[in-house]
Amino acid sequence: MTAPAASPAATYEVEAYNTSKQSENKIHDDTVAKKFGFAGGLVPGVDVYAYLTHGAVERWGRDWLERGSADCRLLKPVYDGAIATITTAAVLGEDNAMTITVESAGQLCAQGTARLPDTAPEAIDLETFPILPLPRERPPASPEALPKGARLGTYEMAIGAEFAAGYLRDVRETLPLYGEQGLVHPGVISRFGNWALTQNVVLGPWIHVGSDIRHFSAAKVGEDISARARVTDNYERKGHLFVELDAVVLAGGSRIVARIDHTAIYEPRQVRS
Repeated sequence: MTAPAASPAATYEVEAYNTSKQSENKIHDDTVAKKFGFAGGLVPGVDVYAYLTHGAVERWGRDWLERGSADCRLLKPVYDGAIATITTAAVLGEDNAMTITVESAGQLCAQGTARLPDTAPEAIDLETFPILPLPRERPPASPEALPKGARLGTYEMAIGAEFAAGYLRDVRETLPLYGEQGLVHPGVISRFGNWALTQNVVLGPWIHVGSDIRHFSAAKVGEDISARARVTDNYERKGHLFVELDAVVLAGGSRIVARIDHTAIYEPRQVRS
């Protein structure tokens, strides 16, 4: 079957910024990343996802934050200070879908499809995502620490005004909707997929490679946001160890904000070699 064609594209550019130079994940550190064969520290995948969402929110506004969806596949690194070109195009034959790509330094770095479904998202039974404590001492990430079916500890943080405004600056977001309506950027929501992992196990250098996100409601600045997650798969591919998470993000402990299928290489093959 031939894929649907896309309408004429619209583009905009972002000067990428590595928000995680000082993070625990040293794949964002220039020296360590170069040992893995990269040109420098990687801009976090969740921030590349933030660039990707700009076109969806520009087109659909708050509606997309309340019931839209997007998938994102992270293919090549985006580096600090590089220009990232984001291209969006509506999918012909689908009124509520658009393809989105992120290119930098002549390479396709990320691609995905954003949608605004006509129907409400499928209800989530929160009893299948119980609130569990974070480990007192995080175990090293491993197949034993992240077995398929494992329930992870619940991570929560308050999204204050200073943090929210700083994030908008860091991802070069120019849409006024977030500031005017006091809304949390979807890139922050995507970060909860990362935090569900990093707050439960100790990782060495690791790489976020993709997410599928479905929004249920808009998160508001000042709310406590939490993530409950479970491991849906853990496997080896081409020498890398992957983990897949099913995470539910909530505001105030009860209102569902988003559901995230989050995929990461938690142990690159270079670590063992």
